[in-house]
Amino acid sequence: MVRKHFGTDGIRGLANKVITPDLAMKVAQATGVLFQRGEHRHRAVIGKDTRLSGYMIENAMVAGFTSVGVDVLLLGPMPTPAVAMLTHSMRADVGVMISASHNPYEDNGIKLFGPDGYKLSDEVEAKIDAMLDKEFAIKLSKPVDLGRAMRVEGDRARYIEFAKRTLTGNLSFEGLRIVIDCANGAAYKVAPEALWELGAEVISIGVSPDGFNINRDVGSTAPQTLVAKVREMRADVGIALDGDGDRLIVVDERGKIVDGDQVMAAIAESWKQEGRLTRPGIVATVMSNLGFERYLNGIGLELARTPVGDRYVLEHMREHGYNIGGEQSGHIILTDHCTTGDGLVAALQLLAVIKRQMKPVSEVCHKFEAMPQVLKNVRFTAGRPLEEDRVARVIEDGRRRLGAQGRLVIRLSGTEPVVRVMGEGDDLDLVEEIVDQVCDALSAAAA
Repeated sequence: MVRKHFGTDGIRGLANKVITPDLAMKVAQATGVLFQRGEHRHRAVIGKDTRLSGYMIENAMVAGFTSVGVDVLLLGPMPTPAVAMLTHSMRADVGVMISASHNPYEDNGIKLFGPDGYKLSDEVEAKIDAMLDKEFAIKLSKPVDLGRAMRVEGDRARYIEFAKRTLTGNLSFEGLRIVIDCANGAAYKVAPEALWELGAEVISIGVSPDGFNINRDVGSTAPQTLVAKVREMRADVGIALDGDGDRLIVVDERGKIVDGDQVMAAIAESWKQEGRLTRPGIVATVMSNLGFERYLNGIGLELARTPVGDRYVLEHMREHGYNIGGEQSGHIILTDHCTTGDGLVAALQLLAVIKRQMKPVSEVCHKFEAMPQVLKNVRFTAGRPLEEDRVARVIEDGRRRLGAQGRLVIRLSGTEPVVRVMGEGDDLDLVEEIVDQVCDALSAAAA
């Protein structure tokens, strides 16, 4: 089914232009109608990050849900994984996260979760999408059946306790000096509090949201601020979350950035030794480094690859029984604990490995030498440049030249009109040459 409004991670766009109050209300109405199953009183959980536009969208969605007879539980600023967890924990019929993740404050978005706490499937999103432009598909409630809206008390404490319970053996982080960067986003209260309660010395940055500064020069997409703070404070480790708290980037005690591949490698090796892996391998996307794959193979684990997007990683994990997966960008999914990527929970699991091994982060989180990667984007305004014969021939020739010593990944972006070209291999000069040739062919086709 064709989806007009939904992308690879819900609906996202410029606030009050793409994500308008009218659209938000219709999404709530359509979702509320679709998830009214059974005779019980239906309820929706709504969380948001710290963007100014969150107030507008939240109120519009409250109007939408209550107009079709659904009660609304308002969480306020909470990480995406907390919304997923609380949707299931509070027996809600649907969960909503109002966020544009790592995008600047001008953007916003709507992510939807089912009663099981998992993101909705493409098929369900397509059904909601189809209802948005059909007024007759929405049946408004009678005045006596309108929904109610109420603020939830204690939601932050519930999520913190949930995150802490993912650790085993009464583990304490006493003795660890941790810098936590919350991107002025949704986790700005819960993440520092959880780390402090676990005994760590906590230095917090990116915890002063004003509606405009989410992800601005802080967070996982701007880790240099964290790097500088780790060095300044001589911290043991730095952790940067993104605007909605579902991904992380780590900085070691030397100020070196540790990406999601290295984090997954450290957790996977530890879980393998403890017998906690449900399958001898993990799931990652086509963008994960070939050095990561070789490392896993060397310790007896496989790497199953999926298209880019944490939803595809999770789908493969659930279908094939893996319990660790994620993306190089820092989405780490640990299905023993979570139904979606959770930056705080992943950080706690990594910190547990660091604490148990009593080794510096630079050693624990450096499991392999990353193979050189070159990533370039080619913008296009119309047409389908990947379908051009000349482009296909250049790509095929590049893959032939790399052979088993490298990879070439070309994909359309799910969020903007660009083709992303990624090459990696043992010979950096060859990789750069091949990537440039593919980009030149794409540019010619897009002209």
